[in-house]
Amino acid sequence: MSEQCRITTIDNPFNPFTQFYEWFVWDESHGYHSSGLIDRISASSRSLSEDLNNALDEQAIDELIELFPGRYRKVRESDVYPDSDLD
Repeated sequence: MSEQCRITTIDNPFNPFTQFYEWFVWDESHGYHSSGLIDRISASSRSLSEDLNNALDEQAIDELIELFPGRYRKVRESDVYPDSDLD
């Protein structure tokens, strides 16, 4: 099983793995709607394996990073988050 990744904006102070609710509220309140964008462009499906869905979501994340340079970044569970005291 490959390591999961998530998308975040460069200015969101919350960790999308350990502080998802706070991360989501911050993202939505700032008008990014990142989760909705990933859902729209990812080809993931309930009928596919978890690994394949993770790979498809990562592809969608990479597309968003290309579409909006300087806005988004990809984070992995193993990344040290900038403000680790928030975890």
